[in-house]
Amino acid sequence: MNSQAVDPRQAVRAAAQWLALLESGGANEQDRVNLQRWRDAHATHEQAWQKAQALRQRFADLPPALAMSSLDRPDPGRRVVLKRALGAVALVPAAWLISRQLPLDVWRADLHTATGERSKVQLADGSTLQLNTASAVDVDVQARRVKLIEGEMSLKVPGSLPMTVQTRFGNVIVSQSEVCVRQDSRGCRVSMYHGAVQLQPLQGAALALRAGQQVNLGAAGAGAIVPFDALAPGWREGVLLANNQPLGDFLRELGLYRPGILRWEPELENLRVTGSFLLDDTDRVLALLAASLPLEVHSRTRYWVTLLPRKNSV
Repeated sequence: MNSQAVDPRQAVRAAAQWLALLESGGANEQDRVNLQRWRDAHATHEQAWQKAQALRQRFADLPPALAMSSLDRPDPGRRVVLKRALGAVALVPAAWLISRQLPLDVWRADLHTATGERSKVQLADGSTLQLNTASAVDVDVQARRVKLIEGEMSLKVPGSLPMTVQTRFGNVIVSQSEVCVRQDSRGCRVSMYHGAVQLQPLQGAALALRAGQQVNLGAAGAGAIVPFDALAPGWREGVLLANNQPLGDFLRELGLYRPGILRWEPELENLRVTGSFLLDDTDRVLALLAASLPLEVHSRTRYWVTLLPRKNSV
């Protein structure tokens, strides 16, 4: 097995995707061989798979069709039930639970979104909070604090009274500004849309960030400040924008908004994509890619899609 470090969250997500494929009934012998190779590649992969199998046993009587339906249409009401009674996990299919990675702090969060969902709320103080796909926050307006637990959020604070965005890598102090913060296991990216914020990394000196600037915070502190186009549409407007972007990078981002598995052949990785794509219909995005690039979309199910190079017509 490989001894290099593997992100446990990514391993659990991959295990959920493999489980979804097996439950769909569309897996062939090569898929099973690939699954075994993935399990053998790293101890963290095998641990994630065993966790997936153990959870699946708790849903042995649940029809597979219901499991797949829940993957595509997560029910907020059912999530509330689960949040109130986490012991009653038999109410939710295992593949869906695992794909959400089962962090207890996410289920207990004040606000959270499922894969493909986005939400926008007005806070009691007049601030506007938006959550991107698969994100979670805790909000304490009285304490002037928003804790980003998972994913990506945008916060617009109209007044001069500051509000603190807490991340695992430092704090962002926001007043009379609009900022976007995206967090994963490796770090967080802070992007300024207007105004200015103060950053307090866990390591290193504090710094200011102004409109049109972006910086990454990590375990070692803040990286270099770089510019970005604060006027370009983005996920807050329901748009995925690409400007001569490698297809592989585009698809990795698009995959964050789709339940199940999206994969592609390596020779497609460096094709170039330009355009604005609506996130509310990712199937249409894939169809548009197939119409403009030399590739084909092969769907085993709604939850298992592969992009292949287009065959030359005879």
